[in-house]
Amino acid sequence: MAQSKQPVNLAHKAGLIDQPWSPRVVAEMNDYQFKVVRIQGEFIWHAHPETDEAFLVLEGTLRIDLPDGPVYVAPGELYVVPRGVEHRTAAEDEAKLMMIEPRGILNTGHEGGERTAENDRWI
Repeated sequence: MAQSKQPVNLAHKAGLIDQPWSPRVVAEMNDYQFKVVRIQGEFIWHAHPETDEAFLVLEGTLRIDLPDGPVYVAPGELYVVPRGVEHRTAAEDEAKLMMIEPRGILNTGHEGGERTAENDRWI
């Protein structure tokens, strides 16, 4: 998809998503995609052996469960999960996030399952 000549309003784009756990691409830079997603509840434990994964919280509180314990990420904060680290994202109440990751990375890592989202869905 061609880049827009207008700024991307992340909160607006996240508000257009009708299903939780359905990331949508809002921009690309080189081989990286910027995706917005709404989450609530817990995701599955997974890892991305080939890449780091960055989460920027737009609204709500994100909990990232790691082997050493949870990390809580508030609106305006960014957290990077290093490549290969098993993790699970969660939010007690709905949270809206932006994820930054290479194009083609599955949201469930190599775990698969019903929460695996289709890649390259733009909003």
